[in-house]
Amino acid sequence: MTDPDIPRLLAFAVETARSAGAVILAHDAPVPRPPVMKGTRDPVTAADLASERHIVERLRAETPDAAIFAEEETRDEPRDGLTWYVDPLDGTVNFSQAHPFFAVSLALYDGREPLVGVVHAPRLGETFAAGRGLGTTLDGEAVRVSRKDALIDAVLATGFAYRRHELADDNVGHFTDFILDVRGLRRCGSAALDLAYTAAGRLDGYWEPHLNAFDVAAGALLVREAGGVVTDMTGGDDWLHGGTIAAGPEAMHALVVERLGRRPVGEARP
Repeated sequence: MTDPDIPRLLAFAVETARSAGAVILAHDAPVPRPPVMKGTRDPVTAADLASERHIVERLRAETPDAAIFAEEETRDEPRDGLTWYVDPLDGTVNFSQAHPFFAVSLALYDGREPLVGVVHAPRLGETFAAGRGLGTTLDGEAVRVSRKDALIDAVLATGFAYRRHELADDNVGHFTDFILDVRGLRRCGSAALDLAYTAAGRLDGYWEPHLNAFDVAAGALLVREAGGVVTDMTGGDDWLHGGTIAAGPEAMHALVVERLGRRPVGEARP
């Protein structure tokens, strides 16, 4: 894409994420509702599907030449150029439990280059947004990553795969490597919001294995545009499609990656 109009695309992405949030809230309930299960721990709800269909309809109309890689139903063939990464409801377990920590995650990339990213938390009423070269905002106000540079001062976040019972690297070992040496360690249930909170300094760092591109595409740009660093868990560049991510302010990110490196990242068991 030549000379993308990033402010216009960002405004469109924000409007789309917020309208998808309204779709989700139309399915929301004050008490838990049993979801359909895609796997042992992997639920899907009517809200996931309705949100994705709403988002895809808007993206097709606004950017017909862009591919869409979404969680539930829409997986265009990979291509060069523009790709939207869509998690229509990140934190479905939370949503199905009537827990408010869930979000819409929406990002536009040109190849591997992020252009815009939005994470909207409809029940919390907050929208995190970033455009390449424009910084990161929370409801229009600029935010930055934290300035902490010692693990004992840090509140970090991580997560665990639905298939953790099948995985050699279930992240439990990494969790125990940190828990006694940090101020706090959170498992909040939404990778998109964990990254958004890291961008806003609410969390001081975040790592997680076994993720998809739609989980991290928007949140990674939020962190980068807020002055933070994003890599895979080994400190490399393969965080979008490589399945692992580590993010935070530069000094804290270095400490997290160094600690993660003491325990090699494993592979799924056969």
